[in-house]
Amino acid sequence: MSKVTLLDIAKYANVSRTTASMVLNNKDINVSEETRNRVLEAAKELNYIPNSLARSLSTKKSYTIGFVIPDIENPFFAEMAKAIEIEAEKHGYSIILCNTFNSSRKEEEYIRLLISKLVDGVIIVASGKKSNSINMLKSNEVPFVVVDRHIDEEENVNGVFCDNEEGIKIGLDYLIGKGYKNIAFVGATQNEVSSNSRLRYFEKISNEYNIFNELLLEEDEISLQGGINATERLMKKNNNIDVIFYSSDIMAIGGIKCLIRKGLKVPEDIGILGYDNIGICSYIEPELTTIAQPIYNMGKEAFNLLMDVASNNSKENIINLKPYLVERKTVK
Repeated sequence: MSKVTLLDIAKYANVSRTTASMVLNNKDINVSEETRNRVLEAAKELNYIPNSLARSLSTKKSYTIGFVIPDIENPFFAEMAKAIEIEAEKHGYSIILCNTFNSSRKEEEYIRLLISKLVDGVIIVASGKKSNSINMLKSNEVPFVVVDRHIDEEENVNGVFCDNEEGIKIGLDYLIGKGYKNIAFVGATQNEVSSNSRLRYFEKISNEYNIFNELLLEEDEISLQGGINATERLMKKNNNIDVIFYSSDIMAIGGIKCLIRKGLKVPEDIGILGYDNIGICSYIEPELTTIAQPIYNMGKEAFNLLMDVASNNSKENIINLKPYLVERKTVK
């Protein structure tokens, strides 16, 4: 059986090839609704799939964007990918999702792949390590938007971020207001993120509040296991911890598991505060109190900003969204 062509659709619907093409590409054409439906029905009946490469050559657009993330296992990035896909679909775009495993080498490989695929733009959550990804995008004049993680030493970039410094301040004000004194913090390993990190902000603000204690700091990879490992080390160093503030919910969930294994109760024996407000926070027991990032809005704003950049309507635009507290059951 030969491949179905546009000419086959035209013959099946009894219209010209031009009419069939314009209807299938949603072009403005003066045809009756009956004719339009006949063409669409013919395409459906014959399982016609248009050649997107041919379309991109004629329109100079592929209607495809890349979304590069460091860790697909972290629900934060999965939820953001969902938001971007929903927004993209409204505008007729498809998404190529690239998971770098926090590797700058893999990140560069994916950027090369996306450029070769003639994507219309890229949204990137950088691995945080020094890479050539941004230079490659700039050199090939591919529109891009950085989201969530700042990239050190990079200027003239468009980005969507949530105010980490404000988020850490909200968390510390909340915990201090609750009467907690020995506040520990678990951050991400510094080769994974920029200097604009939550750990650095925790150090800065806790110093300003005169509660900083270097023994109450730990860092590890952003994962369940990273949260478990960091919590293990914290508890070995100090048994007087009142509450642990984690720089991500996924680490906080690992921390809760570690504490429960040790026979401790949350929040009766030790409080837990997360960061991100991923969907699972309200389903675990006890439900996780956290500093929320507006994950859907971050994805939505990133896509809309990318469309602006691609249309040359926006240059060097930084969008900073505000975090907020979500109280649940892990802080008493």
